Amino acid sequence: MAPKRICLIGAGPSGMSVLYQLERLRKEGVAGPLEVVCYEKQDNWGGLWNYTWRTGNDEHGEPVHGSMYRYLWSNGPKEALEFPDYTFEDHYGKAIPSFPPREVLFDYLQGRWKKADLKKLISFKTVVRSVTFDEDTEKFSVTTESLTEKKVMPTEVFDYVMVASGHYSVPFVPTYPGVEKFPGRVMHSHDFRDACEFEGKRLLVVGSSYSAEDLALQTVKYGAKHVICTYRTNPMGFKWPSTIEERPIFTHVAGKIVHFSDGTTAEVDAIIFCTGYLHYYPFLEDKIRLRSKNVLYPPNLYKGTIFTPGGNNKMLYVGVQDQFYTYTMFDVQALWALKYVLGDIKIPDKETMISSWKDWVDRNQKLKDQHEQINFQTDFVMDLAKEADYGHDLDVGDIFHSWEHDKDVDVLTYRDATVTSKFTKTKSPKHHTNFMLALDDSMECYLATK
Repeated sequence: MAPKRICLIGAGPSGMSVLYQLERLRKEGVAGPLEVVCYEKQDNWGGLWNYTWRTGNDEHGEPVHGSMYRYLWSNGPKEALEFPDYTFEDHYGKAIPSFPPREVLFDYLQGRWKKADLKKLISFKTVVRSVTFDEDTEKFSVTTESLTEKKVMPTEVFDYVMVASGHYSVPFVPTYPGVEKFPGRVMHSHDFRDACEFEGKRLLVVGSSYSAEDLALQTVKYGAKHVICTYRTNPMGFKWPSTIEERPIFTHVAGKIVHFSDGTTAEVDAIIFCTGYLHYYPFLEDKIRLRSKNVLYPPNLYKGTIFTPGGNNKMLYVGVQDQFYTYTMFDVQALWALKYVLGDIKIPDKETMISSWKDWVDRNQKLKDQHEQINFQTDFVMDLAKEADYGHDLDVGDIFHSWEHDKDVDVLTYRDATVTSKFTKTKSPKHHTNFMLALDDSMECYLATK
């Protein structure tokens, strides 16, 4: 029997989980008929976790994928994202605090990938330029360009395509009158790199989601004078310090003066748009291209994975959900996708599949608060885990609910909490320095916790 060829696009956490689970199935002797070719446009694995100082375009003229900033710390407890078969204690040899900085998380991810020797499976510096699907042959034609060789490569033919290229890399930036004449710095959070740039400055942060919350804290932590967060629908509503406030959406800017919809004004030195990202897959032909806002359950995806409008159930998306769960959700979805391709998971007829995703989308739209959203995504993850026979209980809803409670109590101190690992039963130690005072985010400093 000829092997089924899978084109995997992206070697970030989602794509790496596909490769990790593929190798695991191979060791078990059940992935023989699968050949996976992984294309990654960066020169290393990790996706967004590859920190770069670059913004705009990279050295090859490609759009910079990363929106990772220098002083990012996890905004959720590591115990809510750790792998059951490779815990933080497995990696670091000891329990570490619950809210690690960027470098610590990326090192953990790489430890799992290195242990499985996955780098050999990836074509780095290779950009996917075009993916088309032929209904007659039921095959995909994939054209790539090698950034190393500076040439378009011969078109390859595949039986399946798995898109794992992420959806936090192409910024959505709305238009507001007067911003084009604003005399200070204007940027999207995608291009935010170093909070020290805003020391002593007054900022307008546009948005009310995680990046708005985090950049407000981040900039104040490193010396910003004052931050106004402006929201379109609802304020974040945290108990902010005196240096951070919330106001309803701004209407326009005149010089450095920002005018808000409640009639108030404020003078600011910089504007940061934390207005989200676009699902953007320009390399896919339209009939197989997902179009969606950033939601917990994008439409047109059976089990959040199989694209139903086109591709004859062979066009798969991994990791396109908005996220509470992250690494473990990608991992179970990767296993589900591979087992589906292997024929171990049977799918119903088209009508039933469409009805199924519509039920999930409808439920998603009716969620009232973040606690309901946590329960929704827990159900999604557990549904995939059961069908894929994942072998571990990934339900960490209780950790997420506690985390939301801690944030409501004090948004400045929730990262100082200690959380017990579901898989090792060890309670994390307290970090030696409170988050808002911890200006050194190096791995050496962080791991120096006694």
